[in-house]
Amino acid sequence: MSLPIIDMVIFFAYMVGILFFGISFYFKKGRTTSDYMVGGQKLPSWAIGMSIFATFVSSISFLALPGNAYLSNWNSFVFSLSIPLAALAAAKFFVPLYRNVQSESAYFYLEERFGGWARIYASICYLLTQLARMGTILYLLALPMNALLGWDIATIIIITGIAVIIYASLGGIEAVIWTDAIQGIVLIVGALVCLGIIMFSMPEGPGQVIDIGMADNKLSLGSLGLELTESTFWVVLIYGLFINLQNFGIDQNYVQRYMSAKTEKEAIRSTWFGGLLYIPVSLLFVFIGTALYAYYQVFPEILPPDLRSLDEADKIFPFFIVNGLPTGLTGLLIASIFAAGMSTLSTSINSSSTVILTDHYKKYINKKAGNKSHFRVLFVSGIVMGILSIIAALAMTEVKSALDAWWALASVFSGGILGLFLLGYFAKHVKQIEAAIAVVLGILVIGWMSLTPFLLEKGDALQNTIHANLAIVIGTLVIFFTGFLLSLLLKRNKNDLKK
Repeated sequence: MSLPIIDMVIFFAYMVGILFFGISFYFKKGRTTSDYMVGGQKLPSWAIGMSIFATFVSSISFLALPGNAYLSNWNSFVFSLSIPLAALAAAKFFVPLYRNVQSESAYFYLEERFGGWARIYASICYLLTQLARMGTILYLLALPMNALLGWDIATIIIITGIAVIIYASLGGIEAVIWTDAIQGIVLIVGALVCLGIIMFSMPEGPGQVIDIGMADNKLSLGSLGLELTESTFWVVLIYGLFINLQNFGIDQNYVQRYMSAKTEKEAIRSTWFGGLLYIPVSLLFVFIGTALYAYYQVFPEILPPDLRSLDEADKIFPFFIVNGLPTGLTGLLIASIFAAGMSTLSTSINSSSTVILTDHYKKYINKKAGNKSHFRVLFVSGIVMGILSIIAALAMTEVKSALDAWWALASVFSGGILGLFLLGYFAKHVKQIEAAIAVVLGILVIGWMSLTPFLLEKGDALQNTIHANLAIVIGTLVIFFTGFLLSLLLKRNKNDLKK
């Protein structure tokens, strides 16, 4: 199909404006790698907070949360309920730590505690997580464009990926934060308008959405049972707590934002603002998913045959944006989703390039390289990560739910580095050898949880039946408690020998 000319004009004007705004930071005089990575530590807290919020949102939340709620219920919203605890931990422990360390890398602290191997291990796990994240976002960005233009999804992924590589390699963190602030505002307003249009389009009024949702159990937060094999309320809540602790505690995206603020107090303020803002907005997104379900139950003839299967849930909201919104708003909303996704991808590429430069190149390849060489490494690293993310996005086209796939991959690729960080921060007596043994055991447990469902026949005694999202939880706990207990045992043995 083709959009009205006004929508096309708005879409391209918005996209061109955002791209030029981001790229304009490349031409600032006297720009250093510090400006590229932490914005010269002079950005206002409200903009950083909006950027943290936008990092949470991206196209994963804007498109996948409604799709997930359309497919099932509000179980995915439980993830957001853990954010206040994670934000509290960030304000009390993480932000002060990183502001005192004064390193662009989130993993410098791990090297200080346990040696270079810990920094390498954590940084590699982070890069794998970012590839999964970027692949998911690229795939979700392709969905509205597929509905809009009818182009092949793989073609859109490749074209978008190339555009993001160019944009991300030039702007730096300052461009990312300011564009994130703009996108966050536009996306919230757009989502509210979408929900309002759906609710007031119901024949019996807005209350009909609630009636249908309750009748079909679409407003449930998930089972309150204690089983660990399904996505229950408790499984998602615990998963959310550990993932958000990882986000706020050891994710390079967040650490760079802490370092971008003028003071520690402003960094803490931006953390609370960005984290807490996501809670009502994520509720808005899942509500949209339920409203769409009710809307298409009442008007099933509007959906084309290829979208009537629940397997196509991720494509429902893009279809509504293209076909159900007034002229003008469609172009603006698609452009803002697209630009927000590009901004989020730019964040991941920027942070990944920073990790490659600070944790690998400057430390092991060329310790004496100058500013020019550092910019070259940042640029090349961005290109490589961008290409790999395109490959990951193409693989994502085969999944049933992009949100479920992203959650599982994030859990696996985290590699339990949260456990290593918590071990280093809270168990001061743990030494390098105990931490290394704990990480090896944690990797084995995560590998068992992640791979046996695919490698072994169903019903095999060795197959893991625990929900995949809990890999990060169990991996973290195994690493933390193994290191802690080994340290106590070794300390006791030394005391016995002295006697």
